[in-house]
Amino acid sequence: MTPKQKARVSIDTLLSAAGWHVCNVASANIHAATGVAIGEFPLNPGFGFGFADYLLYVNGKACGVIEAKKEGATLLGVEVQSGRYAQGLPSSLPAWRRPLPFLWESTGVETHFTNGLDPEPRARNVFVFFRPELLVQWHAYLQANSQAPAGSNIAQETPGTFLARVRLMPPLVTEWGTGGASFKNS
Repeated sequence: MTPKQKARVSIDTLLSAAGWHVCNVASANIHAATGVAIGEFPLNPGFGFGFADYLLYVNGKACGVIEAKKEGATLLGVEVQSGRYAQGLPSSLPAWRRPLPFLWESTGVETHFTNGLDPEPRARNVFVFFRPELLVQWHAYLQANSQAPAGSNIAQETPGTFLARVRLMPPLVTEWGTGGASFKNS
């Protein structure tokens, strides 16, 4: 077994523990569970995207990819590769949005996650793969905000992600002394 295959065994275990149904392309059924992780998924062949180590489906629609690397490999910079895979989903397949918003890179020991819905997406260390139900909640929240009535400011008042909401917080009040000055980014 190659080091990458060993990493995939660990990743399969982690995905199963998080509630994902793990399968290969030949036995894939995107409706087998809320979350389905399909291994070695062929991407848009005409554009040289190759294969995603895992394509993630939630409620029958693609939502993300996982790029597997051997244990000990550095994950910094790998998000470029998974980002490329997120753009390679064939147009005939159902997806939440394009490019796919949720990207992971993992060795089975170390895992990075990028939320493509954030204002400035970047990879972050995470300890586990998220449960499919969490991604369903995020998607429902985004849909609720994007379907606001005409003329409503709901979408502006409650942006789709935590980081987007943090950016809209009011400025820190420092008029009562210098206590808040240490929190400013100067």
